[in-house]
Amino acid sequence: MIRVVLPYHLQNLARTGREVEISVEGEPTIRSVVEALERTYPMLRGTIRDQVTGQRRDFVRFFACGQDWSLEPWETSIPAAVLEGREPFRVVGAMSGG
Repeated sequence: MIRVVLPYHLQNLARTGREVEISVEGEPTIRSVVEALERTYPMLRGTIRDQVTGQRRDFVRFFACGQDWSLEPWETSIPAAVLEGREPFRVVGAMSGG
């Protein structure tokens, strides 16, 4: 099981708490984590990535083990600490403005 921390607005949409646990099928990559999250919480489809292009939404970021994974290729493997449950995979709603 992979622990995923969700931002407040996605928690409300999914009607869940701050942290959820998901099961990933196949190789644990950024893509497979997002797909498992959307499969477990279908109401999140289209909120994290575009449903047509499959690309990450501009104001959504991914963090794991203190590093930003947002610009990594979708097939990048998830860090061992996340797989072992020592660290969560974080989905963060970025902010903008001046």
